[in-house]
Amino acid sequence: MIPYINYTDNELAALLREGDHRAFTEIYKRYWKKIYIIASKRLGDENEAEEIVQDIFLNLWRKHADFRLTTGFNNYFAVAVKFEILDVMRKRITASAYDKELLATYAEADLSTLRQLDMQELQQKLQLTVNGLPEKCQLVFRLKHEQGYSQKQIAEKLNISEKTVEAHLSRAKKTMRTAFGSLFSIILFIYL
Repeated sequence: MIPYINYTDNELAALLREGDHRAFTEIYKRYWKKIYIIASKRLGDENEAEEIVQDIFLNLWRKHADFRLTTGFNNYFAVAVKFEILDVMRKRITASAYDKELLATYAEADLSTLRQLDMQELQQKLQLTVNGLPEKCQLVFRLKHEQGYSQKQIAEKLNISEKTVEAHLSRAKKTMRTAFGSLFSIILFIYL
C-alpha cells in the first residue's frame, strides 16, 4: 500500500468520499498550517484563526460523502478560509453594533427605576434565576458569563458540541429576559 503522504489531492479526495480517516488526517496535515497562517494574518487573532481551521475541517468531514474536489485542495481551502474570515468579520461588525446599542440603551435607560431597586435584591434575583436553570444550562451560562470561556472552550470542557453550547446559552438568555424584561441587557452588563 502506498503511504498516504504520496497520494495526490484527487486520490485523497476520493478516499475521503469513502470515509477514510487516514486520508482526512493526511489532508489536515498538508493544509491546516496554510489555513491557520492566512486566517491569523487577516484577523490578527490566533484563537479565531484556530477556530476557523477547526470549522473548515469539521465541515469537510461532515460533507465527506458528497465531497467533490474540482481544482485541488489549495483552491478549495483558499475559498473556504475566505468565507470563514468574512463570516468572522461580519460577526465582529454585528457585535460592535450590539455593544454600541447596549451602551446607548444603558445611557437612555430609566435610571430612576434602577436606583429604586435594591441592588442587593437585584443580585439575589439574578442568582436565583441562574440557579433555577437546568444543571447543564446553568453550568454553560456560568462558564460563559462568569468565567469568560468562549463557546469553543465550553464545548471542549464539557465534551459537548458548540451547537449544544449555543442552545444552552439561548435557553438561559430567554429565561433571563423573561425574569428581567427590558433590564436584561443592563443586568448582564452590570453584573457579568
